[in-house]
Amino acid sequence: QVQLVESGGGLVQSGGSLIRSCAASGSIFSTNPLGWFRQAPGMQRELVAGITIGGSTKYADSMKGRFTISRDNDKSTVYLQMNSLKPEDTAVYYCAAGCYRQNTGTYYANYWGQGTQVTVSS
Repeated sequence: QVQLVESGGGLVQSGGSLIRSCAASGSIFSTNPLGWFRQAPGMQRELVAGITIGGSTKYADSMKGRFTISRDNDKSTVYLQMNSLKPEDTAVYYCAAGCYRQNTGTYYANYWGQGTQVTVSS
């Protein structure tokens, strides 16, 4: 059974930082691209950052330079360091595995964590 267990998140002031972590079970970690997505109220779920099995990374344009995704293979854990947070970063953030690009050009995933609210106050 695939499990993605998230931790971190919560409430932070504008300009602050948060770190999210996600522990993956079984072979899902070592055999899949991993990523973080977010979904704000009334908006579609969007890719925040992704990391391949080999460690190559991809970021949404609005997160470049502020967010960093990384993976610890020994701990089967993927991290998202979020700096210089803005109120518009407020959303539910999801850890994901088996990330892929759809024909529409947007990204999605086969496996999802439970999602955690991140709220950035102004």
